[in-house]
Amino acid sequence: MAYQLQEINRRIQNDVTEFLAECDENYAQRVSLAADKILSNLEASPIVLLSGPSGSGKTTTAMKIAEELQRRGVNTHAVAMDNYFKTTNPKTAPRTPEGALDFESPLCLDMELLDRHFTALTQGEEILIPKYEFIRQMRNDSKGTPLRLGKNEIVVFEGIHALNDSIAGRHPEATKLYISARSNINEGSVLRFKGTWMRLTRRAVRDYNFRGTGVEDTLDMWANVRRGEKLYISPFKNKADIIFDSSLPYEVSVMKHYALPLLEAVPEENVRREELLELIDAFQFFQPIDPELVDKSSLLREFIGGGSYHYT
Repeated sequence: MAYQLQEINRRIQNDVTEFLAECDENYAQRVSLAADKILSNLEASPIVLLSGPSGSGKTTTAMKIAEELQRRGVNTHAVAMDNYFKTTNPKTAPRTPEGALDFESPLCLDMELLDRHFTALTQGEEILIPKYEFIRQMRNDSKGTPLRLGKNEIVVFEGIHALNDSIAGRHPEATKLYISARSNINEGSVLRFKGTWMRLTRRAVRDYNFRGTGVEDTLDMWANVRRGEKLYISPFKNKADIIFDSSLPYEVSVMKHYALPLLEAVPEENVRREELLELIDAFQFFQPIDPELVDKSSLLREFIGGGSYHYT
């Protein structure tokens, strides 16, 4: 699917508030359809597996799905699978072709523990969700969170490898969802903004604002992130019961406020300068939107901040 640039700019000029509300409502409808599917499968499994590449909005979507199910009277928990990372051991950790630690690899996850926890939850037993400390690159089970599912309770596990055969393959009865910002933006037949640029922009802004990572470092990591997607994430997306698009037609116009200053500050000698200039140039076609107009519950708030959801 592709959005049309002319239509986006027209809606911004005519009634930007209505435009944003309509886009958010369209996303809410996708969340509602996911909730329908989850409930229809509840008798088979209380486990939901939500996968998608970096910058797709998995965390907010998991929270929104849980919120929608709660609204329907079904107690629901959202769990980040990042907490199931193994403590990093430089001697045994997977490596990229260049020799760096490969944090995109599914081998970084404790698949055996996930398997045991899924089985235990399905049988009504209590588990201790571990806590991974990224700064120290280690799992701290002493900070774990207990969880036991009651009757007709649901848990959504979200993570880039949720549909990997080593996880979903062991629990085919679970509801499986795949999410990504998949839509390009065209002007007629001319491509103006790639869907992958949306995810790169989201990640660059989020990393800078909340993770202390400069845009240059994000750009350096992006090649391996994309490599990991092609090897470890995309091959499993067709196993999903529902595939849905997390791109918002208004987001480039909002991100223009945050991303352009960051991108323009990248030194000219950066090896990705050519693509960077192409991305910077693409923003000029979009009418800007004041970020203050973005609803506090918007998925975009996961990346720009100021939202109503709490991210750990």
